[in-house]
Order: sequence, then C-alpha cells, then structure tokens
Amino acid sequence: MGFFDQFKSLLGGNRVDVRARFEVLRETSSGTMSKFFKARDRETGRIVGLKILDPKKTAEFEARFKGLKKPSEGEILSKIKHPRIVEAIEYGITVQGEQFVVMDFLEGQGLNHLVHGRNPLLEGRRLTIIRQAAEALQAVHDAGFIYRDVCPRNFMLDASGADLKMIDFGLAVPATPAFMQPGNRTGNPNYMAPELVKRRPTDQRIDIFAFGVTAYEICTGQLPWERGTTGLVAMKHVEQPPIEIERYRPRIDPRLAAAITRCIQREPADRFTAVKDFTKAIAPIESEDTG
Repeated sequence: MGFFDQFKSLLGGNRVDVRARFEVLRETSSGTMSKFFKARDRETGRIVGLKILDPKKTAEFEARFKGLKKPSEGEILSKIKHPRIVEAIEYGITVQGEQFVVMDFLEGQGLNHLVHGRNPLLEGRRLTIIRQAAEALQAVHDAGFIYRDVCPRNFMLDASGADLKMIDFGLAVPATPAFMQPGNRTGNPNYMAPELVKRRPTDQRIDIFAFGVTAYEICTGQLPWERGTTGLVAMKHVEQPPIEIERYRPRIDPRLAAAITRCIQREPADRFTAVKDFTKAIAPIESEDTG
C-alpha cells in the first residue's frame, strides 16, 4: 500500500478487509488498546505481524489530544526507519473502522520475559542489549517523537540474543510543544518520570528516565523503586531516591552505574540531554561488570 492509498484509508475512503486479506495463524498478545496476531498475507504469502486497535479505547486515548491532529501509530512507525525499530509494512483502517498496522513479524522473546525470568541468554549480553536499546530510542528521538512507554516489554530480542528491536508505538507522540503540555499522564508507572507523575511539562527526557530504569532492570533484574501497578508506585520516583544499583550488582562497572544513575535523576536537568550522550559515556566499557 503506497502513501496515497494509506492516506485515503485513514480518511475512510479505502478501508481494508483485513480478515479476508490476512490468514490469522495465532494471537500472540493482547494489550489494553489492541490485539496482535501472527498472520499470513494471502496476497503475497508473507508472514507478518498484524496489530488491530480497539476503536473505543483508541478514541478515548486520542481524545486526550483533541484538536492536535495526533498521528496514528502506523503513521509514526512508517516515519522511523532503523535496524533497531520494527518495520511498518502497511497501515490504515479496517472495514470495521479499526486502525490496523501490518509490520514485520519478529521471532524471539520480549525482553521483559528474559529479564524477569533471569534467562541465561542475557549472560554476557546485557551491555550490548542496553546499547542496542539506546540506538532504538535515539532513532525515535531523531525522528522527532517521544516514545512515552520505554520498558523491557517493548523490546524484542531474537532467538540468538544478538538482535534487539523496539516495538509498540501506541503511546508515541510528536516532540512538539503542543504534545508536551502538562496533564497527560500515560505509560507504565514503574518507569514513569517524576515530571510526568506530577503532570508537569514534558520532553524527550521522560524517555531517558524510563530508559535508565530499563537499563537498571536489565543489569539487576530489579527496579530502582518498589514495583507496582498504580500511580501511587510512581510517586516513589518523586519522593524517594533510587536504590543504588551496586546493592543488586556489586561488581557493575562504575562508569555504567554512573550513566544509568544519571538517567534516573529526579530533575530532568540532571539527566543526559540526549540518549547519544549516554551512549558516549558508556562507549569505553567492554563488560557490564569489573574484574
């Protein structure tokens, strides 16, 4: 589907019967706003990932940006071309009025499952994984967006553990003043920056905070604060300093520890200005541990 066809689809003039077009092989995941399927394109035979968004929940989310012409997930993903970002193949509106995105189907596991399960695949690869995640986030920022949902769940690692990609752009927004106004608190509370918790103006540094929490968790299997599922947990980021990463990983390279700690500072001005600055800070490190 070319750009003009996608544009017509979004206007409702060229809706796609995805249930006829694609053979669903299995449902792989279900989120609060969407369902994701492994599917076969009947036209090409290609195995793809098919994401179908719930119209009601999508409308409720997009109502937060009333009058701002928020781009759809498919539009955002199609504008970011990078080896660390899942590739969007096609997007539009189904005949049932649902937004959909067709993308590469990635074989592998979610980084969250590997981290929480303390999978041996992580051994000796944590530093590489952190660097690849940083590459992905930098690509999002370079394209002019705020991801707003950085966490291990939104990274996929291939079966060999060598190739990481960022997935799920459902909460991403343009990094423009209109979308950085205070009040819109979305994302996982365990990774939520203090300014987001307190409904203050935001910028791409909320992603740097969440990335720092993610890197901390990759290294330790723990969060810098108590884990939970409500906004009350996120208030810990405002009220309490993080647990020193050395408590969970005593042999961590101090340069890596310092870089991660800088990402999760309470005040945005105390964090790295850009992800590439974090990458530069850890460039000389050869292993996540000393000795």
